Amino acid sequence: MEERLNALKVALTNEMREHEFYLNHAKRTKNPVGKVMFEHIAGEELEHYERLKQLSQVWEKEEKWPKTVPLQVKNTVVRDILKDMVKKSAEAPVSDADDLAALRTAIDFEAQGAAYYAYLREQVTDLREKDFFDLMAKIEQEHYVSLRETEEYFVNPAGYYRRTERGGLDGA
Repeated sequence: MEERLNALKVALTNEMREHEFYLNHAKRTKNPVGKVMFEHIAGEELEHYERLKQLSQVWEKEEKWPKTVPLQVKNTVVRDILKDMVKKSAEAPVSDADDLAALRTAIDFEAQGAAYYAYLREQVTDLREKDFFDLMAKIEQEHYVSLRETEEYFVNPAGYYRRTERGGLDGA
């Protein structure tokens, strides 16, 4: 039991740290794509924090996985937001070295988060726990992929457009 509570506390700390990181960079960046991306992921990380907080409180009281705490979190739509923002911008918005550094730090956060939740998933036997940590791992993986796409967009907007618009170079 103590090990499980410690794992939830680590997850709580990580989710809040990531939430604050994303909020700070949403405020700092002048790039509209980066701003929307950081704001949205910050909101999702806060939701994860709240859900994990509920779980840990019930776990501490009842010493077992809760039956009444909502175990679902909203599915992420970060990739859709990126595609929508890119379509709306007529030209590549300005991004700076700080934006790119923040994205790369965030990519590392999300990769570590996905791996951590996958590890927790493999450590438990209760199917509800397994499903919950699987969902969290998948959402963190989706954040990772979305942030990698944002990185590609910042580094090479023309290449990103070419890849995502599925256009050819033959003019057709």
